[in-house]
Amino acid sequence: MERSTPSETYLPIFERLGSWILGRWQFFVRLLRQMLQVIFLLVTPPSINNSAISTVLFKQVYFTGLEAARIILLVALIVGTVIVSQVVGLVGGGNGSLTGKVLVWVVFLELGPLLTAIIVIARSGTAIAAELGSMKINGEIAALEQLGIQPERYLLLPRVLGVSASVVVLTIYFVLTAFIGGFLIVSLGHHIPYDQFIQGIVASLGLREVVVLTVKACSFGLMIPLICCNAGLSVGASATEIPQAATRAVITSLFSVFFMDGLITYLSSFLTVS
Repeated sequence: MERSTPSETYLPIFERLGSWILGRWQFFVRLLRQMLQVIFLLVTPPSINNSAISTVLFKQVYFTGLEAARIILLVALIVGTVIVSQVVGLVGGGNGSLTGKVLVWVVFLELGPLLTAIIVIARSGTAIAAELGSMKINGEIAALEQLGIQPERYLLLPRVLGVSASVVVLTIYFVLTAFIGGFLIVSLGHHIPYDQFIQGIVASLGLREVVVLTVKACSFGLMIPLICCNAGLSVGASATEIPQAATRAVITSLFSVFFMDGLITYLSSFLTVS
């Protein structure tokens, strides 16, 4: 019986690792190409001024932004109430300044953009991937090409713009709701000093925090539709690939959002040092 050498033993591991790295690199290149394509389509006519494109854009904003506002409101109120209650339980109701600082550190910088992105992925990400996958299988995308219409201009551009704008607005809405709603709910029972609460927020909320929130919201808002559109357009000829594409869109979007969140938070720590 022949024994395998160490090089032969580890060869499949290196092959799988290399295949995984190559696959992630090709995925990143596709997303980058799609992002550049969206920018090109935005600055060349016909763009969002076209009635067909603007209709899809408004529908996407309505579905992703307005219809998700109630869920964002409920989740933000719960998160704000829980965090304020925990802080008050640890340090007492007289330390409103620390309560405001904790809300900035936890909600403004982390939970606000992260939970908003997760809700958008769960609602709109799966819908975009399934819709585009179904359109491709039914031949609608091929029909657009035969009519001389760029599918990317009609399908990709309004969805990316609509989801990106909705994520940014929903993130701000989440943060404001968590701050105001959480404070009002808890202050009814614990009588947190209003002036101390505002002082804590002002003391810990600066330009760096605003920049970090903006970068996270814009990054998440851009990645989610690009990933979901890419997953939907990658569907082949079988209808069974639609749920697979939706699942792949959700998993990849979640991983990308968490990775980007950690990367932005880590890079922003150097701004604090400087």
